[in-house]
Amino acid sequence: MAASISARIFRSFGSLRCSSSNLYANSPGNGLSSLTSDLKYGMALRSNRKLSTLTPDSNHDTFPSDLVMKKTQITPDRIIGQYQDLVIPVTNFQNEEKGLMVLSGDVFDVPIRKDIIHNVVKWQLAKRQQGTHSTKTLSEVSGTGRKPWNQKGTGRARHGTLRGPQFRSGCVMHGPKPRSHAIKMNKQVRRLGLKIALTARAAEGKLIVFDDLALPSHKTKNIVNYYNQMENTKKILVVEGGLIDEKLKLATQNLHYVNIIPSIGLNVYSILLHDTLVMSRDAVNKIVERMNTPINR
Repeated sequence: MAASISARIFRSFGSLRCSSSNLYANSPGNGLSSLTSDLKYGMALRSNRKLSTLTPDSNHDTFPSDLVMKKTQITPDRIIGQYQDLVIPVTNFQNEEKGLMVLSGDVFDVPIRKDIIHNVVKWQLAKRQQGTHSTKTLSEVSGTGRKPWNQKGTGRARHGTLRGPQFRSGCVMHGPKPRSHAIKMNKQVRRLGLKIALTARAAEGKLIVFDDLALPSHKTKNIVNYYNQMENTKKILVVEGGLIDEKLKLATQNLHYVNIIPSIGLNVYSILLHDTLVMSRDAVNKIVERMNTPINR
């Protein structure tokens, strides 16, 4: 039995060898050129093969409906940091389409630098410290200046004043005094940090541009209804170009997850604290104008 199987295998290999020899004999150039071209063609087909994702819009006749992905697939169609202008839709609190807006690539598409963001946040937090801490030195503590007891003869430790740091209600040695905690940072680096933060929100799809921030009334439910329609959103930062509308201010004052800031006060730390950025057209234009203004030296 084993011998018959071995004989069959040998005969099959022999036929393969004959067919391959015929192939080489019929092909020009010793058969190597055609074999190389066939391999190249196969590799090209393999490299050009792409994966596809089935969506609800696909044909369901040949594929089970329960295995079709119903979530919208977002594929990266651009490389971040190429200084390319971005085109995004414009809407409002009623989710109405208000056209498109072009975002300047010099502001909203710069290379991401985490070290710059870290330095700018550190500069902001250091600069906003009050620095009003103060302790009293020996000359500032109230109390008598006489020697508490004689230098010798009492058996006690020698002291010259009761206002020393070793006594109760005495002074503090080398304690903090009022000072500024601000550190130096160039204006170019500060401006670059804000550009990077705006680029990150735009790349994440968390930058929303409104035609205007007008509300029909000052009711909080206007903001709550819009917030409930948003996905994967925890905190919203609303940026207004000019003066903040009174209705908008009243509608958001009881919501801890919605904050309003004018465009002149937009900063890196506030952007990082909120995962979604809502800006008006006027705010975007003023931010771009501010970023392109020459730096006064």
